[in-house]
Amino acid sequence: MNVYSEITPEILSLTKLAESTSKIDPALYTKYDVKRGLRDINGKGVLAGLTDIGNVHAYDMVDGKQVPCEGKLYYRGYNIEDLVNGFIRDQRFGFEEVTYLLLFGKLPSKEDLKEFSDMLAAYRSLPTSFVRDIILKAPSQDMMNTLARSVLTLYTYDDRADDISLPNVLRQCLQLIALFPMLSVYGYQAYSHYHDGKSLYIHMPDPSLSTAENLLHILRPDSKYTNLEARILDIALVLHMEHGGGNNSTFTTHVVSSSGTDTYSTIASSLGSLKGPKHGGANIKVVRMFEDMKKTVKDWNNEKEVGDYLRALLNKDAFDHAGLIYGMGHAVYSLSDPRANIFKGFVEKLSKEKGREEEFQLYSMVERLAPQIIAEERKIYKGVSANVDFYSGFVYSMLDLPTQLFTPIFAIARVVGWSAHRLEELANNGKIIRPAYKGISEIKDYVPIEKR
Repeated sequence: MNVYSEITPEILSLTKLAESTSKIDPALYTKYDVKRGLRDINGKGVLAGLTDIGNVHAYDMVDGKQVPCEGKLYYRGYNIEDLVNGFIRDQRFGFEEVTYLLLFGKLPSKEDLKEFSDMLAAYRSLPTSFVRDIILKAPSQDMMNTLARSVLTLYTYDDRADDISLPNVLRQCLQLIALFPMLSVYGYQAYSHYHDGKSLYIHMPDPSLSTAENLLHILRPDSKYTNLEARILDIALVLHMEHGGGNNSTFTTHVVSSSGTDTYSTIASSLGSLKGPKHGGANIKVVRMFEDMKKTVKDWNNEKEVGDYLRALLNKDAFDHAGLIYGMGHAVYSLSDPRANIFKGFVEKLSKEKGREEEFQLYSMVERLAPQIIAEERKIYKGVSANVDFYSGFVYSMLDLPTQLFTPIFAIARVVGWSAHRLEELANNGKIIRPAYKGISEIKDYVPIEKR
C-alpha cells in the first residue's frame, strides 16, 4: 500500500467528525427556495446567465402551462437536425463548419471554411518535446486528468498566457480545439504502453484530414478507417459540441471566465466538471450496464427477460445496484432527445457494417421498454426517453475506441462550446448585454454551403 494514498484509522475518525458537521436540513432548501443544482425538481433550468450560443427546447407554453414537446436543440439559431442533414446530404464533414458557426455566429462560405480548416490544421502542432517531456512521463490511468494536466502545462509554453484580450483568447481557444485530439490520444497511448505493455504509437496528424479522420488516424496502429466510421464519429462530435449555458461544464466555463483568469485554467476547470459520471462519464456507465445485461439475459430477443432485468436495475438488484437505467432520461428533455434520434439511424448502419446488429436490436428494445417500466416502477414528474449517452457509448465501442477515451472524446467536442461561451463571457463581462436568444421565433433555415 502506498502510504501517500492510505486511508488511515485517524482519517476515518476525522471523516466522521467532518461528515457530522456538514449536514444541512433538506427542508431548508425548500424553505428558502434554494436549488440543489442548475435545475429545479421539475427539470426547469435555473436562470443563472444569458447566452446566444445554444438553446434547448423541450416544452411549449400553452395557456400558461408547460406542455412537453419533442426535444429540439439549436446552435446559434440553427436546428441541429438541419445542420447534420445538410452536411450529410452534401457528403462533407461537419465538425469544422459547426465550430465556425458556434464561434462566429454564422455559417461559413466555402472559402471561409477552407481558410478556417487550414488554420486548425496549422495549429495541430505541439511544442517541441512536449510529447516526450509531458505526456510520456508519469502517465495517468485517467485520460481526463491527463488532458487537464496537458492543458495546464501548455500555459508555460504561451508567451501571452495571461492576456485575456479577445484576439488572444480566440487564438488560444483555436489552438486547444486543434490539439485536444492529440493530447487525448497520445495520453492514452502512453498509459497503454507503460501500464498495459502495449506497443507505443505516436502518429503525426495529417493536415489534409478532418478532425474526425485525424482522431482515428492517430489512434489506430495502422491509421486505417472506413468512410462510415469517420462520418459517424464526426456526427458524434457535432452532437456533443454544445448544449446551452446551463450544463455543468459550460456553466463552469462562464463562472471561471468571469473571474478574469487565463484560458488554460478555465478549460482545465471545465474538464474537471465534465469528468464526473453525472456529466461526461455517463456513456461509460451505459456500455458497462449493457455488458452486464448481455451476460445476465440469456435470450436477447425475449422481452420478458429484458424487462425483468430492467426492473432489477430499478430495484437495485442488478449491475451497480444504483437503481438507475443508464442512458434513459434527461434533466431537460422528456419526450425525446434530438441528439439520440439523429444518432440512432447512423448507429444502425454502423452495426450492420460491424456485424453487431443483434446488439443494436437489444439497445432498441431497451429504449422501447425502459420508459414503460420506469413509469410503472417509479413516480416520475416528467417523461423519460433515451438520451445521447444511450447510443454514443455503443458507437464508440463499435469504432473500437477504448473506454478510457469515451469522456475525452466528449471533451474534444465540447471544448468548442466552452470556447464560444468563454468568448461570450469576456465580451460581455461588465457590460450591458443584449437579450438572450430564445430559440423559438428566430429559427433559421439551413443553406447549402455552395449557396453561402
